Amino acid sequence: MKTLKPALSGQIADADIRLLRIFRTVVERGGFAAAEVDLNISRAAISTAMSDLEQRLSLRLCQRGRSGFSLTEEGREVYAYTLQLLSALEEFRTQVNSLHAHLKGELNIGITDNLVTMPQMHITDAIGEIKARGPEVMINIRMTPPAEIEVAVLDGRLHLGVVPVIKALPGLNYLALYSETSQLYCSHDHPLFDQTQVTNKQLATLDVVAAAYAQTDEALAQYQSLRVSATATDREGIAFLILTGRYLGFLPTHYADRWVKEGQMRAIEPEHWQFSTEFSAITRKGSRPNLILETYLSLLQHTIQMAS
Repeated sequence: MKTLKPALSGQIADADIRLLRIFRTVVERGGFAAAEVDLNISRAAISTAMSDLEQRLSLRLCQRGRSGFSLTEEGREVYAYTLQLLSALEEFRTQVNSLHAHLKGELNIGITDNLVTMPQMHITDAIGEIKARGPEVMINIRMTPPAEIEVAVLDGRLHLGVVPVIKALPGLNYLALYSETSQLYCSHDHPLFDQTQVTNKQLATLDVVAAAYAQTDEALAQYQSLRVSATATDREGIAFLILTGRYLGFLPTHYADRWVKEGQMRAIEPEHWQFSTEFSAITRKGSRPNLILETYLSLLQHTIQMAS
């Protein structure tokens, strides 16, 4: 009886790595069409690459067609193995480069949305410093929700993340960055905009947009006496709804400042309707030494100390 030749019985070639990188991007972007921009290749080329990978592995990795893109059970397992392999390859490259005491490789950072307007530019300043020290360092920034950043740091896809501290995870190190203040805002088209005093009873009758992501206990307490009738997955979505003139919503003061200065928004009873959120830089505990990450953390700590 003829025995089947195992898939990938030989060495993994550069072409296989390329196919796996394409596969990872397709999965993370949710399909061929969404992956075109990130990969900068045509949908037809992506389809060919996926077919080549399936043939190489002798496995069906995904379903694609009118019903949309979805992974098979084997595809989900191969995706998990792909993340491990690509992470190990990048770590190997970083470690080899560190032997030369030369900053060359990638620094992958995940950041929660809309922090660029924070007056304390710790993350930005430290990136500028490490780029000055290592011109060949490739900086990759991913804007994604906090929970996804935590997972990506834990599994090695990200070297560092910047997240609000909701609940500290045992597998992560935390470096405190700054405290962010959020207040309740309305737009210039809202009935409350010209009122000098607003009562809690009045606020309880008005529509409020809430964040559809994890919040601190202090933030959640602010919503308890308000009528939440809409949600948004990020701060930009909250701002969109506030600017309709139909909703109130909490925004960080640094983020809302542009509209306040233009007379398009104002804070409602800011002494009472506000809360603070602490932000930290997170890294994985027990990860192997990484010269680029260690250098960046050192620069980040120096930036924080200089600002305090």
